[in-house]
Amino acid sequence: MRYSEVKMENIEIVLRAETLLEQEALDFVKSDGSGGVVLFTGTVRNMTKGKKVMRLDFEAYEPMAVSEMKKIAVEAVSRFELDKMAIHHRVGILEVGEIPVLIACSSAHRKAAFEACEFAIDTLKETVPIWKREIFEDGEVWVSATP
Repeated sequence: MRYSEVKMENIEIVLRAETLLEQEALDFVKSDGSGGVVLFTGTVRNMTKGKKVMRLDFEAYEPMAVSEMKKIAVEAVSRFELDKMAIHHRVGILEVGEIPVLIACSSAHRKAAFEACEFAIDTLKETVPIWKREIFEDGEVWVSATP
């Protein structure tokens, strides 16, 4: 799996092995009618539960992951009256500081954009079949994408 994308008029879903760029997500969601634009950037941190993280390895069941991310976006756009939403997720090996997930939302008002972004990341972590392997100095462990 190298790259998967679903693009609708107001929704963009990306799942890929290449670097995620915040500006790509922001460019998709910005519009003249949007008074609030929110971007959540998830990054690989250097410590988990007191252990030094060397890198992470993300794997996904691609068709279902893309489908579930699309369902999240469709619900968020409707529920929070968003103008647009982008959900981008990366797979493969990521080093500390790299970006595994981006969620961008735009709406007429900031509160809806903040709430939709939080809803999307929380739901993604609960429902989307993406797993991560945390690689430490002294071993590794497979976990869900939930910290």
